[in-house]
Amino acid sequence: MKLVKGAWKILVGIKDFLVLVFMLLFFTVLFAALSAKPNAAAIRDGALLVSLDGALVEQPEEADPFAKLGGGDVAKQQRLRDVVRALDAAKTDDHVKAVVLDLDRFMGGYPAAISEVAAAVGEVRKSGKPVLAYATAYTDDSYALAANASEIWVNPLGGAMFTGPGGTRLFYKSLLDKLGVNAHIYRVGKFKSAVEPYMRDDMSPEAKEAELAIYQPIWAQWQAEVAKARPKAKLADYIAKPAEVVAGTKGDIAKSNLALGIVDKLGDRLAFGKRVAEIAGVASGKPAGNFNRIKLADFVAAHPLPTGGDAIGVLTIAGEIVDGKAGPGKAAGDTISAALLKGLAEKKLKALVVRVDSPGGSALASEQIRQAIEQAKGQGLPVVVSMGSLAASGGYWVSTAGKTIFAEPNTITGSIGIFGVIPTFEKTLAKIGVGVDGVRTTPLSGQPDLYGGTNEETDKLLQSAIEAGYARFIGLVAGARKLSPERVNEIAQGRVWIGGTAHQLGLVDRFGGINDAIAEAARLAKLDPAKVHAVYLEKEPSGWAKMIEGFLGDNDQEGDWADQPAGADMFARTAIAQRGLLIQAIGDARRLARGGSVQARCLECGGFGPATGSLDDARLFDAIAARLAL
Repeated sequence: MKLVKGAWKILVGIKDFLVLVFMLLFFTVLFAALSAKPNAAAIRDGALLVSLDGALVEQPEEADPFAKLGGGDVAKQQRLRDVVRALDAAKTDDHVKAVVLDLDRFMGGYPAAISEVAAAVGEVRKSGKPVLAYATAYTDDSYALAANASEIWVNPLGGAMFTGPGGTRLFYKSLLDKLGVNAHIYRVGKFKSAVEPYMRDDMSPEAKEAELAIYQPIWAQWQAEVAKARPKAKLADYIAKPAEVVAGTKGDIAKSNLALGIVDKLGDRLAFGKRVAEIAGVASGKPAGNFNRIKLADFVAAHPLPTGGDAIGVLTIAGEIVDGKAGPGKAAGDTISAALLKGLAEKKLKALVVRVDSPGGSALASEQIRQAIEQAKGQGLPVVVSMGSLAASGGYWVSTAGKTIFAEPNTITGSIGIFGVIPTFEKTLAKIGVGVDGVRTTPLSGQPDLYGGTNEETDKLLQSAIEAGYARFIGLVAGARKLSPERVNEIAQGRVWIGGTAHQLGLVDRFGGINDAIAEAARLAKLDPAKVHAVYLEKEPSGWAKMIEGFLGDNDQEGDWADQPAGADMFARTAIAQRGLLIQAIGDARRLARGGSVQARCLECGGFGPATGSLDDARLFDAIAARLAL
């Protein structure tokens, strides 16, 4: 009996000890998270540090906060409007002695987003404040930002390499044939190339024609913007004959960049930090190479959005449009429509701006969101659409609800068309000796049959449904844009357009950003644009996720500047691009296997942005890689 009591006491003691340890860990994490939250009161004189780690996006996805706890890297995304607001505020904030662009780990963004930030950087420089940019290796996107800086630094062992838009995509037809997977494809539009990876081993001539028609003006705009910001840089020869130019400096890319005026200084992070310290002040108690810093999150918190005047609702439709519910960075039909309806009921809105930054997705969810926007119009609210980097397929579907559509000259839009893909595995089963059979009472019994394949009746029915959906899409665009259905059909066909061309075709009304759209919405509501404020109707990340993210998110900015992880050089960026292609393949396979509803999606639009893939696809890739490593 004494032995049992003794054992029981030991177990109780162990339990109490574990509870105590858990409580201590919990409160330690809680305290650290609260301490790491943006702190407006922490602003002191120094350099505003804009560390653009990861991709630049309209609305960041909710990252897995526990990945870093497990020793992995947490993929990062930077909110576009926060970066622009901080740069705008830096022009007149006396605490900001300089702006530092840390582009060492920048993974890029879509052309419209890059242009917007580049213009904001240029405005800071015009205000007379120094802007200093640093990277180990510059790519097209990072250099577009750096070109607007006062000083461009590059690591002596790095350099800038400009590739222009374009590259390869993955096609799976032969792989599917080897696996015995039969991809049944139902589509309308000769340019609807979203399904080509499942039905071809290469791009169709129509798809190449459509993409080249976008790539060429995007590249021309990039060169024009860089030349305007950096007129002394001799880019033409370097772009046309990069190998020959670099050979002139015996393979030293950084030195050739310096000779051509592409960069101003060669130096590592230590040398760059010392240069910034000359302007912003030496950080006391820190090793050489550190400077007085203002964290971006603190600075954004110190410059919140205005709250005075009447409320203009801003509904953000960012990321893939999906059915059901989802967190930030995904435009889920239930979530978006619920956020809008709640805002209409509670926020006393005077007008609505629909901010679209999406390649599309589910046609069902797109229509659900459009119908919710129609509720705002039914309440007498003017509706203005602001297209960000992307407003294609389902993204354009929801845009048809707007009275006026704003876009940027390099916004990717159009892709008016729909499709559906259903994989069946009858050939796969036959390869491994598995037969299928059964009885049917109607032509559609058991259809679509994933094991036995679809029949002719099913194929005709589904194709006719796709054609009816396309006709509805055409009708929505024709009614909204005051065009004939025949004309819309000519410019539709699933083809993607750049903003400038879309404006000429009548798919877009005006050029301008989100602020222009808010001002127009105010005018339509007979309000003074200077006396309104934006109310963003977005689902916020969960409290737990924000707490953990706050604990982990800004650790990189707390350490010594010179000791931050080195950025990727050209070879490392090649590896990142390869990983991006694998992530894309994982995402394509998941979408094929998942099937889902009729799709109004611009799959090719992913080629215009950062090669990082979505965070969901990246997490799946990491999980598969971890399993294969076991």
